[in-house]
Amino acid sequence: MTSTGIRLHAPAPGWSIAADVVVVGSGVAGLTAALRCEAAGLRTVVVTKARLDDGSTRWAQGGIAAALGEGDTPQQHLDDTLVAGAGLCDEGAVRLLVTEGPDAVHRLIDTGAHFDESAEGRLELTREGGHHRRRIAHAGGDATGAEISRALVEAVVGHGTGADRTGPRVIENALVLDLLTDAEGATAGVSLHVMGEGQHDGVGAVHAPAVVLATGGMGQVFSATTNPSVSTGDGVALALRAGADVSDLEFVQFHPTVLFLGPDAEGQQPLVSEAVRGEGAHLVDADGVRFMVGAHELAELAPRDIVAKGITRRMIEQGAAHMYLDARHFGAAMWEQRFPTILAACRAHGIDPVTEPVPVAPAAHYASGGVRTDDRGRTTVPGLYACGEVACTGVHGANRLASNSLLEGLVYAERIAADLAARHAAGALPARVPAVPPAPGDRPAHPLLAPEARLAVQRIMSEGAGVLRSAASLARAADQLRDLHTEARVALEENGKTAEPGVDTWEATNLLSVAAVLVEAARRREETRGCHWREDHAERDDTAWRRHIVVRLNPDRTLAVRTTDTPDFPPTRPSQRPQEQ
Repeated sequence: MTSTGIRLHAPAPGWSIAADVVVVGSGVAGLTAALRCEAAGLRTVVVTKARLDDGSTRWAQGGIAAALGEGDTPQQHLDDTLVAGAGLCDEGAVRLLVTEGPDAVHRLIDTGAHFDESAEGRLELTREGGHHRRRIAHAGGDATGAEISRALVEAVVGHGTGADRTGPRVIENALVLDLLTDAEGATAGVSLHVMGEGQHDGVGAVHAPAVVLATGGMGQVFSATTNPSVSTGDGVALALRAGADVSDLEFVQFHPTVLFLGPDAEGQQPLVSEAVRGEGAHLVDADGVRFMVGAHELAELAPRDIVAKGITRRMIEQGAAHMYLDARHFGAAMWEQRFPTILAACRAHGIDPVTEPVPVAPAAHYASGGVRTDDRGRTTVPGLYACGEVACTGVHGANRLASNSLLEGLVYAERIAADLAARHAAGALPARVPAVPPAPGDRPAHPLLAPEARLAVQRIMSEGAGVLRSAASLARAADQLRDLHTEARVALEENGKTAEPGVDTWEATNLLSVAAVLVEAARRREETRGCHWREDHAERDDTAWRRHIVVRLNPDRTLAVRTTDTPDFPPTRPSQRPQEQ
């Protein structure tokens, strides 16, 4: 396995620390992996882009899905997941998720997470789209992610202070730049840049033989998203530069019900949880017609891709910019007790769900694809692991089932920690010396995009690769993205300069990388499946496309693209991988 040799233009690391494992990200996946690794005796460093509790996990409103209720079984959970995944789930991966999920949730509770309970002291479970059972555990009504984040952060920081500290070491406000590898191409750590409030200053490195990517999603590749501003695809971009396989990036889930703030609204938008529909809210048009009734047996509780398409179709038919979610029949008490966060967000924008329908429209929400892993979270790069939204384990297929994301992060983080603990106990996790990259010479080896390119990427992607896609829109997006890179490359070749290294330019460059792969995969998949909707190929085509698209970056920045033979993933070990054509 060899790296592409492509690295973000940055100063050389001015400091370094050593560890057994470096975990990048501080959501449910990252902190669970870090806690389990530390408990197994591994020296663990957590690197997070903002504060420890600022990741995507804390924004999760709905809850965490598992077969925890009376009469529910892992098999039923598996069946619902496979249906939502539209024929592209890896069934073995899903079976691991639903079988190990209930115990993993109980371990999360033991860690300190408090979920809402009934008067009898049982978990209060609700339903969301695609689920035939009430199996969603929630906290604070609609603040599940915040509660999970609180519990895990307290577990990480609650292991003493100063010299007495025994928990994972934490580096906050740090953007990870690139994977470090040794002379044989195995993982040897990461380079990173610590921003103003960090423990260290400037660019440094964490040397470790194992790196766990838990960097979250890439929703900021679109103009309107539910993702926080830090979700710029950094983990996927790092993995691409490291030579790892990524898969299923075309399957971006657009959440059906995001608070509509106007046609020109950009950045993070308030989510109106699926749980609101789970409790009986109705989707209606301006005339009050429930357009999802008759469109699917579950109506408003159909899988997210179906509901997003239903809303978009109605918007197109009526020339409307949004639809409405009507839950006036809940009454004030239910809104205040069950959905206080959503109620406050709506009222902050001048909308009162108690007395009026809520304007909603789809927005980018979750990446079902990502860095390809096996059932132990191993990627195709030795020593590099991934879990959570940055990973593609095969669980979600073409469309994630509601509230499976927190569970996937939890279960696969534990599996990664178990694999690393076993390797550590067997002496198979030796320290590795990072290879010294070649000196860049008089000019940077690769250009960085200017900060303003971020908005350009977002608008290109929203217009050409959003909910509705076609060969023409995707070709236009590909050309425009290519022009952004060409402009930066020509400027570098002509005057030897590029945009100044910094967080804004690194993020913009990462966004362009993941956008290019997403568009290429979407162009290749000539069908409509799950959350990939092609206007010019409106039907699902199992004969040609019930398989995965796998992409790898070549050293010349071209993309090596192949499709798998079946919906199941082949092994991730490089020696077992077929050659790309």
